[in-house]
Formats: sequence, structure tokens, C-alpha cells
Amino acid sequence: MSLTVIAASILILLTLVGVAVGRFPWLRMNRATIALVGAVCLILIGAISLEGAYAALDLNTLVLLFAMMVINANLRLAGFFHLVTARVVRLASSPRRLLGLLILTSGVLSAIFLNDTIVLMFTPLVLEICTTLKRNPIPYLVGLVSAANIGSTATITGNPQNMLIGMASGIPFTTFTAYLAPVAIAGMLAAWLVLVLVYRREFAPQRFEQVYQIPPRTYRPLLRKSLLAAGLMLVAFVAGLPIPLAALGAAALLLFTRRLKPQRVFREMDWSLLVFFGGLFIVTGAIETTGLSERLFALVLPLAEQGVAALSAVAVVLSNLVSNVPVVLLFRPLVPGFPDPQRAWLTLAMSTTLAGNLTLLGSVANLIVAESAKARGVNLSFTEYLKAGVPITLGTLLLGILWLSMVP
Repeated sequence: MSLTVIAASILILLTLVGVAVGRFPWLRMNRATIALVGAVCLILIGAISLEGAYAALDLNTLVLLFAMMVINANLRLAGFFHLVTARVVRLASSPRRLLGLLILTSGVLSAIFLNDTIVLMFTPLVLEICTTLKRNPIPYLVGLVSAANIGSTATITGNPQNMLIGMASGIPFTTFTAYLAPVAIAGMLAAWLVLVLVYRREFAPQRFEQVYQIPPRTYRPLLRKSLLAAGLMLVAFVAGLPIPLAALGAAALLLFTRRLKPQRVFREMDWSLLVFFGGLFIVTGAIETTGLSERLFALVLPLAEQGVAALSAVAVVLSNLVSNVPVVLLFRPLVPGFPDPQRAWLTLAMSTTLAGNLTLLGSVANLIVAESAKARGVNLSFTEYLKAGVPITLGTLLLGILWLSMVP
């Protein structure tokens, strides 16, 4: 190998390790800045040209992510997520029912509006509910985040890695959902069962002694408009309109307003996520231009040819080593050469998403819940999370592997 390839290999490895850990010792860097600095260094050493870096940016994915963040910001400002939580609490009459409603709500909303957004909005509300009802918040927090990850498996818009797969594969929205929605539904049922068994004392048959009500706080004109935009977007998805264009159209409808200052919407958006994706696109572009992807393909293809279970195992291990988004980006140039590309894409979507439930560090959604809970005096520890995280992950992966192995 040339010196450039060796240097590029070292930089790529350091970047992926930094992304996996989330920081470098003694440096104030997060995943977004690590990915961006790694990308710039690869350009500077000639591992990828500036023009190649521009070409490596997947504008379809970046546009879809931006549009979904605009829609989510409007729903948040309109009070939609607070309203949903109020309805869940009103319907809950027992701990088991509360857990089931939280799992169902978190899973369904994550499939439409991104799992990270759902856990960010719901975690403080779940903690408030548990404090008032004098319940142990840990199983409800694990139920919230595991369901968010599981539910996001069902659609292209459910999580960032599915967005990448949807844009790279060209699989229609309805086809993607038809294959993976059954996995998400069965997975949410499995998560509820595992949590009830693991936390038997918390979920012993009983009814709440008091009824807790959350007063809904909504801005009705914006709520109606946001729901209309989201509904039109889903209709466009089903009708076969290009997914980024459908989402961008809904975002444009919401930005066309005389009620809400655009600065408020943009303050609600996670711009660092777009930086993170942009940096990773360039890093994986350098993997292709340096020929490292060919070596990776030679290692992965024999495993992938052994079927859904083997590819899932590889994806789960790598997802917990370097995180799920980088894994999908590493596989992106390789999957078109697999014997059955569509099944491979769907397997990657299923396994990299469900792998996020294995440990507390497995997905960004997990970290959001843990940090938000810690700030409010609740410690969701690494070992405590494993009690339910491991059986939930293994059970849902088994369901997903069996389903994708059977369906034509």
C-alpha cells in the first residue's frame, strides 16, 4: 500500500473510533466535529479530492433529514408530542397498560417522525409521570427507548440509517414498510413481554390508586397545519413521489407562514446531525477512492452469501463497535454486488436498528434518554440497561431474521 493509503486507513480508523465513543480524551469534540475533522484531513492528505468529497455527499439523504427536522420542530412547537403523552396518561389505568401505551406510542411515532426526536420529547414527560404515580422510572425509560428503536425499523423515515438505505437502495416506501413493519410490531410486543418479566415487582397486576392528568398545551393553528403537512407527506410517500421531494414539500408548506418566526423553527433543529452525516459521507467516499472498500467487500461477501442470519450477525457486531450509521455507509457501496441486494438492504435496516437496543451505547436515542434522565436525578446505568436490553435485542433480532428469511 502507498503512504497515502496507509495514512488514510489510520485517519479513517481514528474517525470511526471517535464516532463510536463519541469523543476524544482531553478534546471538546462530539461525533459531528470528529466526522467533519476526519473528512477534512482525508481531503488534505489526498485520500479524496475536494471534487470527490462534494460528489460523496448524498444530497437525497441530507435533504430528507433536513425536511424531517423542520416537520418535527413544528410539531414540537405546536405541542403535538405533549398532547399525545396527555392522552396516553389518561388511558393508562395500570402499570402494565401504561408501559404498553408508551411502547405503542413511541414505536408508531418513531416510525414516522425519527426515533431521536420522540425520545427527546417523551423522556421528561415519562419521568414526570413516574414521579407523580410513585413508580420506578427505569423500566418505563427502557420501554420508551427500545420501542423507539424497534418502531423506527418499519419505515425509511424512522431513523437516519434507514434514510441512508432508502436513498441508496431505491426501495419504494410502501415496499420497505411492508417487509419491516411486521418485524416492528412483533418486536414491540416482545419488548413489552421482556420488561414485564424482568421487572416483575413493578408490573405485578394492580391498578393505579390515583388518576394523573397532564394538561395539554397546544398551539392549535400550528398543530392543525403541522398534522396536515405530515399527512400530505405520508400520502405522497404512498403515492410513489420521491421521498426527499415529498418531505421537502411538507417542510416548505410549514415554512410558508405568518404565525411563526423561522428562527424559532431553526433553533429547534439539530444542525450537528447534518454536519455529522456530511463528514461521514466524505469519510466513506475516501474508503472507496483508496480501494479499501474492495478489501472490505472481499471479507464481507462470503459472510453475506450465507444468508440473512450471517449478514445480521456481522451488522450487529459492527454496529456496536462503530455505531449503526457508519456501518450502513461502509456497506453502501458493497450491497449492490450481493446476490440479493434488496434482501441485503432490508437485513441491514433491520439488524443495524435493532442492534441499537443491545447496550446503553448502542444508539444515539439510548444516550439521549440516559442523559436526560441523569439531568433530572434518575440514573439509568449501563448494567441496569443490560437487564432488559440484551433479551430485547436478541429476541427482536431472532424475529427479524426468521421473517426476512421466510418472505419472498
